[in-house]
Amino acid sequence: MRLQYDHQSHPHVEERKKTGPVKQKGRNQGEHLDTNAKVAIILTKTVGTMWCAYFFTGLALVALPDAIKSGNMITIVQWVSQTFIQLVMLSVIMVGQNILGQAADKRAEMTYKDAEATFHEACEIQKHLKEQDDAINAILDRLERLDQTPSK
Repeated sequence: MRLQYDHQSHPHVEERKKTGPVKQKGRNQGEHLDTNAKVAIILTKTVGTMWCAYFFTGLALVALPDAIKSGNMITIVQWVSQTFIQLVMLSVIMVGQNILGQAADKRAEMTYKDAEATFHEACEIQKHLKEQDDAINAILDRLERLDQTPSK
């Protein structure tokens, strides 16, 4: 009697080695962006900066004196909500999303590295078990030979 185990790797393992973790920044191999997507990325990166938020603040402040001079509370509320908040908060929220995206990228990278380490450890365990199987098989072979020898 011999122990016989043939390990079959899951097909996903090799594919995963090629792709790496998915990240917000830096596209994965084989991913193609059309012209509209490229323009959208450029605009998003431009508007999603604090410098753009500062610019929008200045732009919004141009209309503030007229809103105040009107003395009309509705006009002032409209300036705050439609001009200032929409212009400035757009960029500030995008900056926050970029920061959160970077944190998500870091978590994805760490999770990927953890999975790689776990996979490596599992491979080492398989090698260890193979060595043990070989040793057990050698012991079983010796026992069979001893069993087959005539006793005196």
